[in-house]
Amino acid sequence: MDIKKIRIKDIAERAGVSVGTVDRVLHKRPSVSPKALEKVNKALAEMDYKPNMYASALAYNKSYTFYCIMPRHESEAYWQEVEEGVEAACERRRDFRVSHRVMYYNRFSTDTFAKAMNDCLRQHPDAVIIVPSKLDVTRRFTDQLHQQGIPFILLDSYMPDLKPLSFYGQDSFSSGYFAARMLMMLAPRETEIMMMKQMRQGNVASKQQENRETGFRHYMHDHFPNVAIHEVNLSLDDKREHYDAILEDFFTTHPQVHHCITFNSKAHLVGDFLLRSNRRNIQIMGYDMVPKNAECVRQGSISFLIAQHGYMQGYACIETLFDAIVLKKEVEPVNYMPIELLTKENIDFYRRKNIG
Repeated sequence: MDIKKIRIKDIAERAGVSVGTVDRVLHKRPSVSPKALEKVNKALAEMDYKPNMYASALAYNKSYTFYCIMPRHESEAYWQEVEEGVEAACERRRDFRVSHRVMYYNRFSTDTFAKAMNDCLRQHPDAVIIVPSKLDVTRRFTDQLHQQGIPFILLDSYMPDLKPLSFYGQDSFSSGYFAARMLMMLAPRETEIMMMKQMRQGNVASKQQENRETGFRHYMHDHFPNVAIHEVNLSLDDKREHYDAILEDFFTTHPQVHHCITFNSKAHLVGDFLLRSNRRNIQIMGYDMVPKNAECVRQGSISFLIAQHGYMQGYACIETLFDAIVLKKEVEPVNYMPIELLTKENIDFYRRKNIG
């Protein structure tokens, strides 16, 4: 029998039961006797019946709200791309009554993360996308999600001990190792490089940035152990107008430095300074194709950007929750994003919104 034309009536006739019984079995509703269940399942197997999950989900007439807990950010930051991906995926699944709500926290404040997670729990979400805070703080939240049977996806930083439904992000150690290799292809004879960091009270914003730096330093230790790495902190506790003085002082006192690296999306802070000061013999390498970084690449002050597909990550998180919760499909537990290198020659061909 043509699978596409199999009707509930056909299954009922084959099994010798009522149409209502077949409907209850297909939708996993109660009040079906063991004998009737056995008959229906036997008929389904014999007819090689494949349910139309999309039609079933539409017929179920349920709404779903997926919450996203993420760092508060500027309008042109990496996280904005993640949000746009989330919004686009929800729009695509609007017919299935899928919606989302974003809650923000301060990346350097575990208290604001705790508030966001408690507010989220009070709303009884159908699922949650989490950009995690510190492991112990995040665990208090995810333990409650497990207890309440609420699935969650980790975004950006992978913490397998928390047992998420899925993870989306780069392999941050490999990304840092790759960044070092690419940088030193440009600077094989350099004896000093600068590492720009943005810290608050001695801490960087995320575990992902820490892991990138670890991967970077592993490569340097293995292949360029004699290269001095100078750290420059453009502190998040300081005003941006002070950054130029910090950079001017560093490059004046370190005339041998011609290459810089940063593991966040703010390479443009150095790139803009280099353009304004006309220091054309210095290059920086950074992360994320945000507009300000892209412009520095086009003007030549940033040599490379490593893209991590923020839009794709946000979009894929919603699609994964849709597959798991609405369509009842199995999903991939770990999804590492590609590590792609953007330069002046290919940055305008990088498709930021490449799904949907």
